[in-house]
Amino acid sequence: FVATVTANWQHGQLSNFEYLMHINAAAGRSLQDLTQYPVFPWIVADYSSETLDLNDPDTFRDLKKPMGALGSKRAKQCRERYQTMSDFYGEGIEGSSPPFYYGTHYSCAGYVLHYLMRLQPYTNMAVALQGGCFDKADRQFLSIENSWISASKENLQDVRELIPGFFYLPEF
Repeated sequence: FVATVTANWQHGQLSNFEYLMHINAAAGRSLQDLTQYPVFPWIVADYSSETLDLNDPDTFRDLKKPMGALGSKRAKQCRERYQTMSDFYGEGIEGSSPPFYYGTHYSCAGYVLHYLMRLQPYTNMAVALQGGCFDKADRQFLSIENSWISASKENLQDVRELIPGFFYLPEF
């Protein structure tokens, strides 16, 4: 299935969106399951310019790297954390965990609801996830630009990707 879908995409018989939806489906992801919601990559890296220069490579995210490795500072912090954890684990320090680069995931139900909470039925789901109340205002989805900055630069713990809705819902 994946080989056929990939060949169709390479020959222009599927759009990028269709291809990614098929790949997500092949991975067991579904719009019906918030814990296995489809994942779409950040493509654009410039959310502050009035117009995008499509000839400028800096307009786009480097898709060769995972979110946690974007930018030399972030990549260095991840490598250092991994090395420190590896040292602790290798020395048998009590309570130490096996080393890892990212302490979070690129997709989870909370991220999906974060993006979709202004749309029903996701609003009710987000409120239920927060124990019957809306989450704190400073943790609400504010803008795509702020989310990009958090996930690509400022927050080492934020490596989230996007959801398909960013590419077809007018609310985004």
